Amino acid sequence: MSDSDSSSHGGAEYKTFRQITRERLLYEMLRSTKSKKDSKAPWKVLIMDKVALRIMSSSCKISDVTDEGVSLMEDLHKRRQPMPAMDAIYFMQPLKENVAVFLSDMSGKRPLYRKAYVFFSSPASKELVSHIRCDASVVPRIGALSEMNLEYFAIDSQGFITDHERALEELFAENAENSRKYNACLNTMAIRIATVFASLREFPYVRYRAAKSSLDASTMTTLSDLVPTKLAAGIWNCLARYKTAIPDFPQRETCELLIVDRSVDQIAPIIHEWTYDAMCHDLLNMEGNKYVHEVLSKSGTVEKREVLLEDHDPIWLELRHAHIADANERLHEKMTNFLSKNKAAQIHHDSRDGAELSTRDLQKVVQALPNYSEQIDKLSLHVEIAGKINKIIKELGLRDVGQLEQDLVFGDAGTKEIIEFLRKNQDVTRESKLRLLMIYASMYPEKFEGDKGEKLMQLAKLSDDDAVAISNMRFLGGTDTKKEESGGVFSLKFDVHKKHAARKERNNEGETWTLSRFYPMIEELIEKLAKDELPKNEYQCMNEPNPTFHGTLQSSSLRASPVHSAHSMRSRRTATWARRRCSDDGYSSDSVLRHASSDFRKMGQRIFIFIIGGATRSELRAIHKLTEKLKREIIIGSTSLDDPPQFITKVKMLGVEELSIGDLEI
Repeated sequence: MSDSDSSSHGGAEYKTFRQITRERLLYEMLRSTKSKKDSKAPWKVLIMDKVALRIMSSSCKISDVTDEGVSLMEDLHKRRQPMPAMDAIYFMQPLKENVAVFLSDMSGKRPLYRKAYVFFSSPASKELVSHIRCDASVVPRIGALSEMNLEYFAIDSQGFITDHERALEELFAENAENSRKYNACLNTMAIRIATVFASLREFPYVRYRAAKSSLDASTMTTLSDLVPTKLAAGIWNCLARYKTAIPDFPQRETCELLIVDRSVDQIAPIIHEWTYDAMCHDLLNMEGNKYVHEVLSKSGTVEKREVLLEDHDPIWLELRHAHIADANERLHEKMTNFLSKNKAAQIHHDSRDGAELSTRDLQKVVQALPNYSEQIDKLSLHVEIAGKINKIIKELGLRDVGQLEQDLVFGDAGTKEIIEFLRKNQDVTRESKLRLLMIYASMYPEKFEGDKGEKLMQLAKLSDDDAVAISNMRFLGGTDTKKEESGGVFSLKFDVHKKHAARKERNNEGETWTLSRFYPMIEELIEKLAKDELPKNEYQCMNEPNPTFHGTLQSSSLRASPVHSAHSMRSRRTATWARRRCSDDGYSSDSVLRHASSDFRKMGQRIFIFIIGGATRSELRAIHKLTEKLKREIIIGSTSLDDPPQFITKVKMLGVEELSIGDLEI
């Protein structure tokens, strides 16, 4: 699949990142094993290792796979029944242990399957391929031996992860430099990121955040500082191989990749994000995208039902990036409109007042029931979810917490306000106080020197375990916030009487909601990258573009429409955090997807950003917003997608040896 077939560069139909991934798996891999001449074995067995299974499940449904002639999916490393009349498709990592199982399956006089089609998720070594070819009994039974070069996990139409849940610990922890896992983690990460470009047939300019020592000769270089540099080099090596190994891989740069680590923004993973998606995952204890709720069965009993909050749900798709107050209003409008237009819903609603239904009314209900039932199920689900979130916000006093967080970040609050809040709000949850102090520590590291930090911890009534999380923020601060080896003090100093801002006000964004002032730092970075304004010494490039590259990008993309200024978000509006929405800002309801068919074909070249150490839902939302604003498709990648409780648990592990994530919980 060439890039011209799948991207916005002139293709007849725009396909999202996830769609391209899906089509490669279904058509390029599964469908390619079908033979028109051979009708004896129309059904096949799909055998995958754990990584391949996750890749497949992140982009395809079971029905998609069965439609391509797969009747059974099996685990490579579990015992399987022989099916000598059927062909098998192997999708797996190119590992010695995987190849050993495959050869065991297909060798000898009685192989498990008639024929095998082998697809590796990433490049296989020559030694591994030679090992397969050396088995004379297996070679004639191989229908295909191919590298798919697809080893990433799609989490969104414009997002992916490499599934390195312990990347923070393995790359930035206190003893990471002495760990064997350091290089292994970076190598696998580089391979998986490179397969994204292999799938999209894109060849990027590889930019990365430079080590602080390259900017300041007096600064000692650590392996943690070199993580983006080393990852950039690893990706570049993989891309160089693709240029010669993949037939239609671009020979010249077609897009841009920016590699950063979590130190560029320590606040985004901790602060309360007020969008519907983020609130669901932050407050409802969801397992992935799975939400469990109670419904009334036909028999009248209450039963638990699992639903997935994903792209197939149009209401979720519309509301996920909306502010929670905006989501509430939209749901109220939808329910009101539904009741006014649907006869069955009207009667059902009116009957709750105690009036009995007439025969004619019952007939109307029956006529409208199928459509009514489906719509009311979807609407009531989200009304229930939003109701739970609102209840939790009220019970936990999160509006006051959120206001102080944002005031702190924008320089409108400081030490005095923190102390005053902690004294007056003793009933605020431990987690909220911990997150508040972690934000404070990331902005004012010197405030936690000596006994200053202890006094704040005592005032907040936090545990020693929580103190570890606050202390470990220093590992994510780069050289600026880590203690100097010689003096033992923080190098970043602030006037104790001066309030420090971690963000600048962006009054031109036209935001409607007071608690949506906060924005992740990648917004600024991507906008600067698009304008070629990133400082060259801080963000270096493996293959520096020529002067005409950015001019070409700007001429090939449409100019973004000017954004009209709105009221200043610095104004104090105590009762307007849930102010009525006057108009759709074009971002909160995922307008990118709604207008994809027409708008994406007009866009310029792609921008990729990869965050080492975990991405946040605010950053995922930001790339959708910027895609619309910059008229260039932005794709975000990371080692994982973390909600605040997960991220805090990982931060606690930065200074702990040989503990599992399960040992530390928020």
